[in-house]
Amino acid sequence: MSPGVTQPTLQGMTHIPPPAEELRLLDAELWQLDARRAQLLARRAWLVAALQPKWQAPQPTGPTPAAPPRPEASAPSVQNVLLVLGGVLLTVAAMVFTLVSWGHLGIGGRALVLGAVTAAALGAPLPLLKRGLRSTAESVAGLGLALTVLDAVALHGAVFLQSPGAPYTAVASALLAGLWAAYGFLPHVSELRLPRPAALIAAQLPLFFWAIAADAGSYGLTAALLVTAAFDAVVALRMTSRSLRVVAAIGAYGVGGSGTLAAGWLTWTASGPSAAARAAALLLLASVITLGAAWQGSRTATRAPGEEQSFGLALAAGLLAVAALGGPARSALPEVWAVPTHLALAIALLAALRAGRLPETVRRGLLWASGAVQALSLLWTLPVVVVVVLGPLSWASQTWTGTPPDARTAVTTHLTWPPYAETVPLVLAALTGVLALAVRDTTWRPRALTAAPVLAWAALLTVPAVLELPYGVGLLIQGAVTAGALAVAVLRAGPAALVPALVASVSLAFLSLATQTTTLVTLGTLVVLFTAASRRAAPVTAPAALGYVAALACATGAAADWSAPHTALLVLTVPAAAALLAWRLDGSPATVPIELTGAVTALAAIALSVTDLPMLALVLALCAVITAGTAIREKRRPLGYAAAALFFLATWVRLAAWEVDIPEAYTLPVTIPALLVGHLRRRRAPETSSWTAYGPGLAATLLPSLVMAWGDPDWTRPLLLGLAALSLTLLGGGYSLQAPLVLGGSVLTLDALHELAPYIVQVTDALPRWVPPALAGLLLLALGATYERRIRDVRRMRDFLGSLH
Repeated sequence: MSPGVTQPTLQGMTHIPPPAEELRLLDAELWQLDARRAQLLARRAWLVAALQPKWQAPQPTGPTPAAPPRPEASAPSVQNVLLVLGGVLLTVAAMVFTLVSWGHLGIGGRALVLGAVTAAALGAPLPLLKRGLRSTAESVAGLGLALTVLDAVALHGAVFLQSPGAPYTAVASALLAGLWAAYGFLPHVSELRLPRPAALIAAQLPLFFWAIAADAGSYGLTAALLVTAAFDAVVALRMTSRSLRVVAAIGAYGVGGSGTLAAGWLTWTASGPSAAARAAALLLLASVITLGAAWQGSRTATRAPGEEQSFGLALAAGLLAVAALGGPARSALPEVWAVPTHLALAIALLAALRAGRLPETVRRGLLWASGAVQALSLLWTLPVVVVVVLGPLSWASQTWTGTPPDARTAVTTHLTWPPYAETVPLVLAALTGVLALAVRDTTWRPRALTAAPVLAWAALLTVPAVLELPYGVGLLIQGAVTAGALAVAVLRAGPAALVPALVASVSLAFLSLATQTTTLVTLGTLVVLFTAASRRAAPVTAPAALGYVAALACATGAAADWSAPHTALLVLTVPAAAALLAWRLDGSPATVPIELTGAVTALAAIALSVTDLPMLALVLALCAVITAGTAIREKRRPLGYAAAALFFLATWVRLAAWEVDIPEAYTLPVTIPALLVGHLRRRRAPETSSWTAYGPGLAATLLPSLVMAWGDPDWTRPLLLGLAALSLTLLGGGYSLQAPLVLGGSVLTLDALHELAPYIVQVTDALPRWVPPALAGLLLLALGATYERRIRDVRRMRDFLGSLH
């Protein structure tokens, strides 16, 4: 059909716009599509640029034009270098003129030249500043200041030649400091930054050289340094100019530190109370200066570095005050009182802080200073405490050798007693009081209350050795200290507080080894103490009580002249008691520690009995009984394996004691219970493999017997082994059990080969040498010819074995 025919029909069915209108609609639609496509492409480009590194334009491959040379120094840098070099050269020229050409001029010429040059150098900055040339003015002003120094040197060489160097330097430096300061405060010159810091630097010299000129000695020189440092500190804290404050701070720390070190050295080397007092006054002056700087700094500090600086200064001030006040006391009192004296001063400083109103930063620094002195005092006591606690351990090598003459001898049999230890208990008692009474901060209070009993324990523990009390008295005191520490720990219910009690008890136990009676009485007392404490602290004290019961058992056996293997039977009462106690406390936090203690004690009993095989077998059997009793509990069922292993070990040791060398005697006691256990397991879980149920038990006897049979020339063992293997093979086949079938068949085959081996060897020796290779070749040909049938037979055998359990 032609278009002309169909169009009227289509127009009658649907509305079709005229061609011009339809073209306009299509153009509008295409334009909208192009606009939308452009918008989407722009968005895509932005996303790509945001997610990926920026695309770099390819570099041109041809020669690139040379870039203009970059200046290596900026204009201000060049200017400053030139000005500094110019000033230095002019200063050098002035020095050369002063030192070399001075003698060619008369007095008037000299004065005229120096005055004119100096005045010109000092006056030149004024017009330079008016023109805005500040850097140049600074350089010229520096030249002028240097010329004033040269003027002073020249005047000393020409006019004041007879004047000593120290007083002239003191006067000249003071005059120069005043001149430079006045010059720096002139109306227009005050814009310069160099004159006033230079004046402050010159001010560091007058007092020091005046002390040298006055022959003030080391004390006068130290005082001059400290006064100068005080002046620097005032300038650093009061002035607003940053350059002045920096120079003053450097001077205060440098000069003040030198003066403080000198004062400390004088205090340390003071030969008498008078010298010590003078040195102490200097140290106290340093402390006051430092404290004043810390106080003022804490008021003006608005940032963290300023607060840290004030804290450090306050800390140093407190330490210097303690050292200053302790110096005279140290020189006047015996050496043994040096540490207690400084500790008393630190405690006094702590008390003074409560009465006075100080800034928080200063107060914190002084508190830390007091704490530092107390910490050093505690470190000083540690050698004595270590000797008292660890010294008794040496009695383990000299048990029951006799009572020592005194408590100090008892702890120094292999150690050296530290010097100046007479005041150690006093220092420890003072530190205990400070921790218990003076620490009130909510953060540090619990820690202090925890540490205070430890220090009190240490103080009481050192009293017998320090005072050289009799051995028995020292033993009673240490026992009382142990009981007290244990009581405090139990009442406070703190695990950390039990550590001193345990340490003291161990030291007491070793200390009691001097005589037999003291050992038995002390160990019995420790058992009672720790047993009583177990009502509230069982996880720690109950294992300790069991340990001391074991020690008491060993001591009792030794006192009764029992041998070590027989003593092991007495020690086994501890694992038995531990097992009963753990059963009674099942689920308690003390259960596991008690069980571990029992296990360790059992190992000790085994170690004691290793020299006697029958007794070792008995001990192992008793350990197996205890372990089996423990395995009755629901949570300890895996210990049944350990009990079985101990039973086997006991059996083997007994057989070894009977000198039995038949391996079946050792393996059958393992095989029979293992087979019974495997049978019970298969009854409970029929899906259990026979290898899991019976394999280990059968292998335990079959394999050692097979090894022995191959080396046995007699016929009895191979025959019995073959019969047993045959029986297992038949049982395995009859009950469709893979493990007995395979193991029995393999052992039976190897046992048969062992019996045929001599005859096979004889036949092999009788045959020609070509026969074995020929037989091997025929065998390979036969295997190759019947390959398919063999494969089918192997598959049938695999299916048959797979059907077995």
